[in-house]
Amino acid sequence: MNSSLRLTPHLSLKIMLTGKNGQVGWELQRTLAPLGQVIALGRQDLDLADPGQIRERVREIKPDIIVNAAAYTAVDKAEEEPELAMSVNGIAPGILAEEAKLIDAAIVHYSTDYVFNGQKNSPYTEEDEPEPLNVYGKTKLAGEQAIKAVGVPYLILRTSWVYGMRGKNFLLTILRLAWEREELRVVDDQIGSPTWSRMVAEATAQILARVYSPLMPYPSLLTDVSGIYHLSAGGHTSWYGFTKEIIKYASRLTPYSLQVSPIPSADYPAPARRPAYSVLSNLKLKETFGVAMPDWELLLKIAIEES
Repeated sequence: MNSSLRLTPHLSLKIMLTGKNGQVGWELQRTLAPLGQVIALGRQDLDLADPGQIRERVREIKPDIIVNAAAYTAVDKAEEEPELAMSVNGIAPGILAEEAKLIDAAIVHYSTDYVFNGQKNSPYTEEDEPEPLNVYGKTKLAGEQAIKAVGVPYLILRTSWVYGMRGKNFLLTILRLAWEREELRVVDDQIGSPTWSRMVAEATAQILARVYSPLMPYPSLLTDVSGIYHLSAGGHTSWYGFTKEIIKYASRLTPYSLQVSPIPSADYPAPARRPAYSVLSNLKLKETFGVAMPDWELLLKIAIEES
């Protein structure tokens, strides 16, 4: 890292951002901009399934920080394409970390609540042992392990049930179905924390601004702040509860007559098993960086009202 970052109040980081067209990556382009130069790459610019291309791009850009917001996120499809999912989620992060280490850079990487088995009845902490139930979770855990094994300065930010007003996600699916159907049956025995993609991006920018600011006690990611942190909305609900709140807030803008009924997971079989409970504790995030995550209901209300 450039030692000058600790001496000047005006940051001039060079940030390589992957996944620029994804839910979180799209928002990161805006939130990271005040920290310096953001070189944002989409799938057409960087194929994470191609190790040679990954190394070439990092060596070409020579960033101070790599923010990896790209991922294979199709949970059910991953069961059919485990090799591709592993290439993108498990192997590519390790290669990015290796290249970061070679140029004295740091890496920020996003992971998931699906690394846990869902058997706990209280929020998962960073010290809880992962035990993923599906291919997606296994590949994301492999990515975490690959980064840690390299020994590069890193932040792994686990989030959950991410949604936004672009791309493919649960919120947009429900809003579409609200137009197409009169009744919807939604799983009510899977519990998690719906998290707005914009909040993930804003929290990431807050963390990096504090880590690299000479006015704060975090001179750089080369210090002991490297590690895994949970970053999700506060509170929790089920997919059914999430759906009810989506319809409630959206109906203030557009009248919907959709009737929503709760069902057990057994009535909605899917290729990939989901954890029954995957709520994350954000306490470590708040204690380390002073970043507090708002409750999911408030974030959902703002997301819909701003759409």
